[in-house]
Amino acid sequence: MGLLDRFEDSLDRLVNGAFARAFKAEVQPVEIASALQREVNDRAAVIDRSRTVIPNVFHIELSEHDYRRLAVFRDALQTELATLVRDYGGEQGYTLLGPVQVTLSQDDELETGIFRVRSEARAEVQAAGSQQAVLADLRQPRLEVEGTAYPLVRAVSKLGRGSDTDIRIEDPGASRNHCEIVLGQPILLRDLNSTNGTLVNGQRVSQQELADGSVITIGSTQLVFRSSEAGIG
Repeated sequence: MGLLDRFEDSLDRLVNGAFARAFKAEVQPVEIASALQREVNDRAAVIDRSRTVIPNVFHIELSEHDYRRLAVFRDALQTELATLVRDYGGEQGYTLLGPVQVTLSQDDELETGIFRVRSEARAEVQAAGSQQAVLADLRQPRLEVEGTAYPLVRAVSKLGRGSDTDIRIEDPGASRNHCEIVLGQPILLRDLNSTNGTLVNGQRVSQQELADGSVITIGSTQLVFRSSEAGIG
């Protein structure tokens, strides 16, 4: 049994056969699943001999009519589609930079039976040791990524793809030791001769003073710097 067949079988069991009755026309879940496989293959990027990176965040845009029909089973469908992508990536030996996320949404400009897939490879950011994001103190200088805070608790915090960094960024555009942030007066960011460079507020820098709200770009990953004063109110 292929992945698409297993996908239909699993989803059908989840909703007690409701899909078989409800989706005789227009956009069907298996069409979306097939489109996700094509998107994965089309967007697969060879980074080196051992890594081919694929998207891990997918946005499925549907017409108003199709979205209303699918929204009844949205959570189950999103979960099954994410599982499909993860299993397919594993079978093909692809690399995921973070957890697979699939989101269904409505686009009023689309006609019934037409849908669109948008995807991106979104790097997973991890903090080492005592810098766990869940323990973030808003009085501590920190980096924020997608609403998650990573406190800067060391005098010098290294960022990059290497396993020995303080904040690990699984982005194909990141070097193993990409840059570092030095706490002091002022707080400085220093690029560590990274291959693709480090941007602060859109400008490539070798060393840059950070202010509250400064946007640091490493590869395709954006981190917002927040000073200690920003958390005191």
